[in-house]
Amino acid sequence: MGRRGKVLTGCVLGGLALATAGCGTEETANDPRPQPPTRVSVTITPKAITVQPQRIAIGPEPTQQIPQNQQVEQPPVDSDAPVDVIFVTANLTDFDSKLEVRGPKDATSELLVANGNVSLLAALPTGVYTVRAADIPAARPARFAVGPYRTSSQNNVLQP
Repeated sequence: MGRRGKVLTGCVLGGLALATAGCGTEETANDPRPQPPTRVSVTITPKAITVQPQRIAIGPEPTQQIPQNQQVEQPPVDSDAPVDVIFVTANLTDFDSKLEVRGPKDATSELLVANGNVSLLAALPTGVYTVRAADIPAARPARFAVGPYRTSSQNNVLQP
């Protein structure tokens, strides 16, 4: 085999090597997008604390979807990750206080001034929680439950 044959054989082998290197399967795991935070309203009065809704992550939450996606089923996520919860709290008393969430994981808000409001972001695992006002003992605490159901926000196209 002459020089020309060796060059041709080298080119063919090089081309085959490039072709096989470019072929094949490449797997990339696409983790589902996280669930957007769930908003929970808390109202503190001198006699009681009201939490609405009292249960989250029990099943699909239609209030979590933007209007254009409300008829689309939410894809579930197989995860034990905590749920991000935003507690939007209104203090309707004349006393400064702090919102306390007690359960499998505890969270405490910043100072909640009298007749004011505050937000508390907490990542809560599945469980039952007690929501109370730290400095208002006469306000009856409320119960709050977080279930195991998690959804992906992949169908919500207008989210970052």
